[in-house]
Amino acid sequence: MKAATSRRGVLLAGAAALIAPAALRALPAPRKPNIVILYADDLGYGDLSCYGATALRTPNLDRLAARGTRFENAHSPSATCTPSRYALLTGDYAWRASGIQILPGDAPALIRPGRFTLPAMLKKAGYATGLVGKWHLGLGDGKVDWNGEIAPGPLDIGFDYGFFMPATLDRVPTVLIENRRVVNLDPADPIAVDYHDKIGEEPTGAENPDQLAFRGDPEHSNTIVNGIGRIGYMTGGRAARWKDEALSDVLLGKALEFVTARKDGPFFLYYAVNEPHVPRAPHPRFVGKSGLGSRGDAILQLDWTVGELMRQLEQSGIADDTLIVFSSDNGPILFDGYEDRAVELAGGHRPAGPYRSGKYAIYEGGTRVPMITCWPGEVRAGHVSHALVDHVDLFASLAALVGQDLPRDAAVDSFDMLAPLLGQTDRGRDHVVEDTKLMITTGTKVASSGERILALRAGNWKLIRGSVAPHAFHGNAIGTSPGDQLYNLAQDPGERNDLAARLPDRARTLAALLDKIERDGRSRP
Repeated sequence: MKAATSRRGVLLAGAAALIAPAALRALPAPRKPNIVILYADDLGYGDLSCYGATALRTPNLDRLAARGTRFENAHSPSATCTPSRYALLTGDYAWRASGIQILPGDAPALIRPGRFTLPAMLKKAGYATGLVGKWHLGLGDGKVDWNGEIAPGPLDIGFDYGFFMPATLDRVPTVLIENRRVVNLDPADPIAVDYHDKIGEEPTGAENPDQLAFRGDPEHSNTIVNGIGRIGYMTGGRAARWKDEALSDVLLGKALEFVTARKDGPFFLYYAVNEPHVPRAPHPRFVGKSGLGSRGDAILQLDWTVGELMRQLEQSGIADDTLIVFSSDNGPILFDGYEDRAVELAGGHRPAGPYRSGKYAIYEGGTRVPMITCWPGEVRAGHVSHALVDHVDLFASLAALVGQDLPRDAAVDSFDMLAPLLGQTDRGRDHVVEDTKLMITTGTKVASSGERILALRAGNWKLIRGSVAPHAFHGNAIGTSPGDQLYNLAQDPGERNDLAARLPDRARTLAALLDKIERDGRSRP
């Protein structure tokens, strides 16, 4: 039996009031829906069975898609994690701010206190706001005291509650923060972190490979934690360090606590799960179950996690009052620093589906991601949408949903896409800008050159702006060309046939539009 305060209960009561005496017609306004954004990490368009994967099954996400709308043309704002998360929470393209790229674990807070953000907007609308999972948007003012109060951070930009990893699974410090303090920290064992020089006597992957569960490249061969070499060096905080195989369960527990305690809502939960980002060390329940190695097992763990959250919403009687938005911060990657045999064990599985490349790349595989919306009775069920949408639009779309106006100088690239998100129309954006940093591969190592690459999607056309010639670097530059590239995605979804030379007028028109969007400093009218 659902709670009497459910959205449907209110609507039914409203219908009854039409035939009730006037004295009985004073009814509460319909509840605003609870909102959950489930943000996966490095999950590809082709990684779910509801998107065509046959080598593994994702029944819980398939069920979510069957109950809601699945998007075939949804995009992350960037082909890497930090810029996508920044754009989602601010409504601004990350490339408008200089220097935003994948952050080290000790970077200062990227979103500064006082910024009007997605959680701040929802908090203004009466929502309890929470973050669980990956943060990776910087903390503090340039030098974090991991042993004291950590600020600024999520609580300073609109979140009421936070339980989160500072950066990524493969970066130190490998600890969790609750609100402003490291969880389970022993004051007698203080944490120190350095991203340039080795500190302390902790073993490292480079010096002590015999202590590794699996080897990593030189970047992932610094301090060993839980048998895994990390990026960066740390000492101390031994009681606070997470166990990789238990981490997803810990985060899930906190997410369930948050929604259960606030079931009378409305609440907003940004649940940034860690799968299938490296290092992939899933719980023993999932080890060997996918047949695709640890990456496939991590995807099964992700699917189970989604199922557990859905089950809790249903048991709490609030599933019908909750809008879920599921997606990924960028496209997939198999090898990303660790020798976990993801490439060898992938077999015929295509993580990016029919699209070219994946994480780090400006091609469609880098930013075209799975996306599902579900809100029973409100989001169109069983629908497959072809609308062009982007995560940067969640800010304006949710503002429209909860009746909040956006200041002129906030969310400057966020468009109201509420109708397509609800499955009411397949007409989405006319255009969207995608970005990445120019990545150089040398052997198995991938590194950023620091140069930004922009691409413009307009209908079925895609223009990739020209960038520094690949021969300027030692190695291969992913997705680059000295001149602009032009692709017709309707005919060439794999972006193999560059039409820029054959259709110069179209290429120039799109390039001029991209220049204007960049020059104007905003794209929202």
